[in-house]
Amino acid sequence: MMAEKAGTLTHIDASGEANMVDVGDKAETVRIAVAEGFIRMAPATLDLILKGDAKKGDVIGTARLAGIMAAKQTSSLIPLCHPLMLTKVAVEIREDRALPGLRVEAMAKLTGRTGVEMEALTAVSVACLTIYDMAKAADREMEIGGIRLVEKSGGRSGDYKRANA
Repeated sequence: MMAEKAGTLTHIDASGEANMVDVGDKAETVRIAVAEGFIRMAPATLDLILKGDAKKGDVIGTARLAGIMAAKQTSSLIPLCHPLMLTKVAVEIREDRALPGLRVEAMAKLTGRTGVEMEALTAVSVACLTIYDMAKAADREMEIGGIRLVEKSGGRSGDYKRANA
């Protein structure tokens, strides 16, 4: 079993094969992760979404729900992720006229033996993809970007906070 230290790939074993990390000996702690991303669009598309006039319905509400549902399915989507019993997932979507577009932030939380970074990142990704899907009839030029971990707490590796967040 590979040691878990900075600079090592924990999902690759000594022979270079993909490997699910054994978290059985880790202490259960409260673990929280926050991720963010954005979807840039034409100002008219943003107005359409904010007014609730998109053909497919409530874009922001649907994207929020899609993000929460996606976080719960992360282990089905990403090989080697542990299935987790999440205790909280929150997705916030807010307008940003400077983009122009929408900023998406997701928080995932649990008490357990492994982190929830992938769940938060998956929630942001799927929320952005849902916005694109629901508004693509009005704007195929939308751009998804900036998906990244903002902060995480709990676990053996300690806390992390992005310096430029």
